[in-house]
Amino acid sequence: MARYRGPKSRIARRFREPIFGEDKALARKNYPPGMHGPLKRRRKQSEYAIQLQEKQKAKYTYGMLERQFRRFFEIASAMKGITGLNLLRLCESRLDNLVYRMGIAPTRAAARQLVTHGHITVNGQVMNIPSALIKPGSTIAVREKSKSLGVIRSHVHSTRVKLDWIDFNPNTLSGTFITLPEREQIPENIKEQLIVELYSK
Repeated sequence: MARYRGPKSRIARRFREPIFGEDKALARKNYPPGMHGPLKRRRKQSEYAIQLQEKQKAKYTYGMLERQFRRFFEIASAMKGITGLNLLRLCESRLDNLVYRMGIAPTRAAARQLVTHGHITVNGQVMNIPSALIKPGSTIAVREKSKSLGVIRSHVHSTRVKLDWIDFNPNTLSGTFITLPEREQIPENIKEQLIVELYSK
């Protein structure tokens, strides 16, 4: 299965959450997509269906494929601590996610494109792999030649959500991944325990 490239509003409406950011279509049509969406009766979901939906939501949120996500779960399971929290920490440590969290890009998809096109550096070296796992203490910055890009400048100076585990300077367009976040510091509405239960079957 390739990465989903269809209408993002359709996915947001499926989960009834703005998982890709603010969505006018979701606010206007707060019901599942499809011709029977507003009239369809909501059946009681099975335990498996609820767990699967949570996993799918997490995958779409972070822009990951099944193989990548499953590998992250296996790594998280082998780590010390709570598996669900470890899984989210791994997702948050991806380079494309950190670029998004710092406010350099408006969405994770836009962040992935900036990384792929070589506009981002990690500890002074150009990094073009969006899924690269970044270690705490690393410095992430916009490449010197790319600092004049309008798409970056216009978004950086708009409203950003400040996170305690990331330090970003909008003037130098560089920031530091200070430490791994605690669960309450991750704003995503994901029930990670359901994902753990699904993969543990």
